[in-house]
Amino acid sequence: MSEKPRRDEMEHALTTRFRKQIWSPFLSAVKRYQMAQPGDRIAVCLSGGKDSLLLAKCMQTLKKYSTVPFEVIYLSMDPGFSQENRKKMLDAASAIGITPDVFDTDIYEIVESVATSPCHVCAAMRRGYLYKEAKKRGCNKIALGHHRDDAAETILLSVLYGGQFKTMMPRLKSENYEGMELIRPLYLVREKAIINWLSSTNITTTSCACRVTRSEDGGKRARVKRLLAQLECEQSNIIDNIIASSENVNLATILSHKAHEGAPSISFMKQFSDEGDSGKIPVDRLF
Repeated sequence: MSEKPRRDEMEHALTTRFRKQIWSPFLSAVKRYQMAQPGDRIAVCLSGGKDSLLLAKCMQTLKKYSTVPFEVIYLSMDPGFSQENRKKMLDAASAIGITPDVFDTDIYEIVESVATSPCHVCAAMRRGYLYKEAKKRGCNKIALGHHRDDAAETILLSVLYGGQFKTMMPRLKSENYEGMELIRPLYLVREKAIINWLSSTNITTTSCACRVTRSEDGGKRARVKRLLAQLECEQSNIIDNIIASSENVNLATILSHKAHEGAPSISFMKQFSDEGDSGKIPVDRLF
């Protein structure tokens, strides 16, 4: 089969065979969180992996049929790929009819020497480079391929390893690049659906090749992913419940919270002070 009919077939499968698993959740996220608006110029970031490849195909298809006037470009960062992995990334993009604009960085080399939280450092550097390069090309948004499982894993990572409750937001304003936003159009799509889609295409993708993923256990995120897989065998809606926990936060049951990043913590004890504790003996005088 020649390239164009193959691409047309992939597009058809995405909107029919994978409508329930992928296309409808993708459209729901774009609409619910207003990710593509008139006048937007969105840089869809292709890493060479399955998630960003599907994102690119979804955005390509959306652009083709959408009545909303927005523009899309495709941007790929080479963090230090081997020649083989760089070719895999470009071949995978070509298979869905995309030739991304590639720029080079030395992120892998830098992260090799980072002893503490290398994945956090790597992610921050990647976003910085992508914002910078997208802005150079006149974009106001970057689109990343994070999915529903990623969001659930992030919540557990923050609780288990960070001692805080944070989630991965579907849409986020950049703090360092004025006028830039990050969007995650696959926010409602499950990873298993992406794996099923990729299997149907016969496309070979790349995976992260940094020292953390080369390690025996794959790092903290991989451990959390394995834990969630075990829990999901026992309770099928475990991922949905974890995401729902970030939408149903009751401040009356939280020891303390912040109004925003960098703000002072507000303790639950403030409620007692506001309601009036006058006349009661201060706690520090009881002991």
